[in-house]
Amino acid sequence: MSLDHPNERSLHRTPTPRTGGVAILGSLYLGMLIFGVLGWTRSSPDESMAVLDSTGWCILMVTGVISIVSFMDDRQGLPIAVRFGVHLLAAALLVIGSGLVLPPTAVPMLGFITLGWFAAPFTVVFLVWMANLYNFMDGMDGFAGGMTVIGCGLLGYLGWQAHHPVISVIATLQCAAAVGFLIHNFPPAKIFMGDVGSVSTGFLAAALIVLGCRDGVFDLWVPLIVFSPFILDATLTLARRALHHEKVWEAHCDHYYQRLVLSGWSHRRTVLVEYGLMGLCGGFALFYQYASEEYRLVVLGTWGIVFLSLALAVKGLEQRIQPVGS
Repeated sequence: MSLDHPNERSLHRTPTPRTGGVAILGSLYLGMLIFGVLGWTRSSPDESMAVLDSTGWCILMVTGVISIVSFMDDRQGLPIAVRFGVHLLAAALLVIGSGLVLPPTAVPMLGFITLGWFAAPFTVVFLVWMANLYNFMDGMDGFAGGMTVIGCGLLGYLGWQAHHPVISVIATLQCAAAVGFLIHNFPPAKIFMGDVGSVSTGFLAAALIVLGCRDGVFDLWVPLIVFSPFILDATLTLARRALHHEKVWEAHCDHYYQRLVLSGWSHRRTVLVEYGLMGLCGGFALFYQYASEEYRLVVLGTWGIVFLSLALAVKGLEQRIQPVGS
């Protein structure tokens, strides 16, 4: 997408042309159908189990509902209350119906953060926020597709390592579908995700994150680090706009990647640098996954310093190109 028409959520957004998000989801569901037909059910020589349990099918079904509503929004536009209501309902169904709730989160050397009764509503907020921030960040050719390849690819690998078929199969298929999409979405893009691709992908990734945390595949810090190029940019940008009393749902060009383009960087250069950052975050996440407590604290500290340095670098770049006296 061009920076002239950032793909931010607004009340009066025009339909996205040549949407490739349908292809991403179609490839995912076709892959699941093929696995079912081929009967890939053997987890060990002595034991047989379905690739997807009831939780896995529930994740796919509610994601399918979100994709249908998002596709309708792409084609003709829907009121924000309808879209947001569907997101909340889908998240609540997963939390209540499948018991998908974030467990206590370990903080290296300090103990655990326990949410108690607030864990369920916080999980709903997390699912809805991930779905929408993915849409907020789908504002540049190749950006969301690249995040999906790297983020879901790493989730799939960790699911495979932990012998968790639901995460490994769904995340790997989503990664593979995103690779095919990215071939045609890399700058200059021929197709775009649209809401049907971005919102659904964000929700699906969030559901797999919660599932992995609940089942002990990884700590919450691991996926947060992997997807931090999206999570931190979207969260900090919208928080800053809210503090400045700006309407957070209106289209804008305040995200860090947008500010780089407005500072003179080309779309291709920006997205390639973002890929490098995503890869670095993937490396941090893997290091954190297998590190001791002491080294995990070092990883978190280094990760925080990297993003603080990048934020200051973007601000410095903007100040250097700012006209004198402005």
